Amino acid sequence: MRRHRPIAALAAAVAVALAPLPRSIAAVEPSAPSKWVQRIEDVVNGEPVSVEVAYGGQVLYRHKDWVARPPASNEKLLLSLALMDRLSPSTTVPLRALTTRTPADGVIEGDLWIVGHGDPETGPDDMRALAAAIAAKGVRRIRGHVYGATDGNVGPTGRHIIDPERRAATSLTAQLEHAGISVTKRPGLGSPPSKLKGLATVHSDPLVAMMKRMNTRSRNFSAEVFGKLLGARRSGSPGTIAKGARAIETFAAAHGVDVVANDASGLSYANRVTVTGIVDLLEYAETRPWGGTLRATLPTGGQGTLEGRFADVRLRAKTGTLDEISALSGWVWLERVGDWAEFSILSKGITKTHSMQIENAIVRVVNANAAPSS
Repeated sequence: MRRHRPIAALAAAVAVALAPLPRSIAAVEPSAPSKWVQRIEDVVNGEPVSVEVAYGGQVLYRHKDWVARPPASNEKLLLSLALMDRLSPSTTVPLRALTTRTPADGVIEGDLWIVGHGDPETGPDDMRALAAAIAAKGVRRIRGHVYGATDGNVGPTGRHIIDPERRAATSLTAQLEHAGISVTKRPGLGSPPSKLKGLATVHSDPLVAMMKRMNTRSRNFSAEVFGKLLGARRSGSPGTIAKGARAIETFAAAHGVDVVANDASGLSYANRVTVTGIVDLLEYAETRPWGGTLRATLPTGGQGTLEGRFADVRLRAKTGTLDEISALSGWVWLERVGDWAEFSILSKGITKTHSMQIENAIVRVVNANAAPSS
């Protein structure tokens, strides 16, 4: 994407080029920055903070934009961009029941397998719906096991569990019996055989709805499962964290942005990106039909991870927090222009309280005062 130099710097360069040669050697002073730019300079001066604000392909402000920093949960924003670029916002994820033998006279003479494909929100309601779909096929008895082969690993209390597949199989077995289908053997888990026959399928909510829940509350588990989904779609099954990370890097590289990704959630301290890279990808999103849809998945002021912040500011932004690492990137409304501008703020080495103060001040100044110079 073509980028333009900040207006103040460009004007100064033109003035130098057109000015007559001085009689004596003298320093040429650049034009004074706008008042709103100076206000941001006063906030970030001397701090380990990188900032970039752009509008219409033009950089309005930048500070240490070349420094690659950990994005923390801004990695979920990179993931969301990559997902939207590869999949439709209306994409749904299937949860399938498969069998080793075709049912005959309402009886399955063998095992039934549950196979997930990357829905991070699979839960009891899905098992209830899947049991109903199996009953609708006329099945009344399963003379084998129900086996789980899904990827989820978070229990009802939010804590990670070591046997999600067994729990999924147990849940479906209970729902099958509630629907009047008897299951002869106990539920279990394992790797499904290669040749299975499809029996019933239910689908997740649309991708955009699940992404909004992920981004609003910054759900790490959802991000990692979506990363596996993205990795599988790009590199083939099975989906893995490593494949998801490579898919994010590949997407970014295709648009001229260097990203170091080790996961999809942003928990890795080794992840790296610059504010310019993030803003470039946000600008790319603005050129795509899904750009506005993606923006709407990010929390606005007072919502989700922005609770208690920006209640009176129009923005859509993703937060990020690790120890002495903070991030805030997305779109902020320019009151003087009446349109959205892309921005990114990354910091490393200062407390969360201080970094939030800096982020809050920058966003408020840009929202109320920033505009391209004429």
